[in-house]
Amino acid sequence: MPEQSTGLKSAGTRGLLFAVILIGTLSCGGPRNRTFVNPVLPGFFPDPSICRVGNDYYMVNSSFEYFPGVPVSHSRDLVNWRLIGYCLTRPSQLPLDKARASAGIYAPTLRYHDGLYYMITTNVSGGGNFYVTAKDPAGPWSEPVWLDKEGIDPSLFFDDDGTVYYTRHVGGGDGYIGQTTLDLASGKLEGELKNIWAGTGGQWAEGPHLYKIKGRYYLMISEGGTSYDHCLTVAMSDSPWGPFTSNPANPILTHRDLPDDPIHALGHADWVETPDGWWLVCLGIRPQGGRFHHMGRETFLAPFRFDDNGWPVVNGNGRITAVMQAPGLREQVWPKPQVRDDFIGDGLALEWNYLRNPRAADYSLTGRPGFLRLRGSAVRLTDTDTPTFVGRRQTDFNCRVSTLLDFDPVREGDEAGLTVRQTDKYHYEAGVTLKAGKRVAFFRRVLDGRVSGPVAYEKLPEGPVTLSVEADSLTYRFSVTPASGGPIAMGEAPTKDLSVERIGFKDGMCFTGAYFGLYATGNGRASSAPADFDWMDYEGLDRTGL
Repeated sequence: MPEQSTGLKSAGTRGLLFAVILIGTLSCGGPRNRTFVNPVLPGFFPDPSICRVGNDYYMVNSSFEYFPGVPVSHSRDLVNWRLIGYCLTRPSQLPLDKARASAGIYAPTLRYHDGLYYMITTNVSGGGNFYVTAKDPAGPWSEPVWLDKEGIDPSLFFDDDGTVYYTRHVGGGDGYIGQTTLDLASGKLEGELKNIWAGTGGQWAEGPHLYKIKGRYYLMISEGGTSYDHCLTVAMSDSPWGPFTSNPANPILTHRDLPDDPIHALGHADWVETPDGWWLVCLGIRPQGGRFHHMGRETFLAPFRFDDNGWPVVNGNGRITAVMQAPGLREQVWPKPQVRDDFIGDGLALEWNYLRNPRAADYSLTGRPGFLRLRGSAVRLTDTDTPTFVGRRQTDFNCRVSTLLDFDPVREGDEAGLTVRQTDKYHYEAGVTLKAGKRVAFFRRVLDGRVSGPVAYEKLPEGPVTLSVEADSLTYRFSVTPASGGPIAMGEAPTKDLSVERIGFKDGMCFTGAYFGLYATGNGRASSAPADFDWMDYEGLDRTGL
């Protein structure tokens, strides 16, 4: 890490400080009493699964209708993570044609065995449960090995005797955890799934993971549904087939009885053993302005230990806080992504995602070098289809987003701009279009698939325009800056109207989080003019100074 100013003046004092830090580092791999801030992956990073290979930790998350699918992150200290790739980068691995909002890829599990990484998951939009493999977690990953079509949340466990166990949710809200074995040579399941545990009585016994620790088998699941009643429960057995004995202290992690806590919905976890003991990653949410969360389900980190009876105890009290003591691992801070993406290079940065399977003809980095060129198709942003859209997660409540757009629409209905998207039917956008023969900037709110309230328009001079969004935890504020002149406020909209609680099941389901996207559309027919984006800035402000 770069040396930081401490205010100490003498070389001797600096040397003593270095010695103290070095002793702490060598004793447990990193300085003691260092803290970290939860979530460790803020924004839309739900359903985390983790594995350790040597001193490296890798994690995957759900991706639903976004492409490429299943982001892969890498860490060496469990706190600082960097995105290194995706498991599903080809349409043959991830068919998403007209997948409804929050369909597509559900909870993945990541495991490492005998030189290969295994990622197993469910495509609820088609095909069901499958796994892919890779020698490098950054990819490339294999074509899918399809297993069965029913249920969700599959997990793999590689036992000491070579048996591979396949465990997943069976049934709906009143379902159970089923298990069979997997023949890796053939890629086939062996026999019917056996009911090995139904949990403690909470709905949606899901997200199972099987572990073997000191000769005993542990089965950890989530119950209560992935919302405010979410919790983690665990059972133990001498056999991977059970019978499983429920932990008398279940749930081992939940905030369902803490209505005023800033963190909620904790669950869907995975364990990992480190030189500093056992840790888990889990999903959680941070509602704002009441019970409204719009950034999605995020990844949190917590320690746990085993009590005298062998039961896991999370963070001493089954709770997670925003600031916690960091693992005693050597800190590894990765370079932060640049604020500005200039769209220079052969491909888009890893942070960018498409909606469903993109049409290559709609995107170009070479049509006008130094620009991202979008060609609007007939597909609208409100369609359950593949609009010309590329976006990145909102990872800070407080942030600034801007883009420079060069676009001259020639037909009514042609438009391009900057959107804040939650689902097909819930989004805000500021853009450029043609109205009554005049080139104008506009701002609108789309709720439940319909324009909500009046649309704001502003006549534009010739030349590129800068479209901007400033966000805090409660409000998005949109503005446009013409080529000549200062910024013009276009309007604002509440974050809560893009929240999961507001949307509920109106748009199918809502398991995702807010995206900032660049888009173009002809609104029913292909746009006649390309939309050229010179750059996009994303400046996150939540953790400045920490």
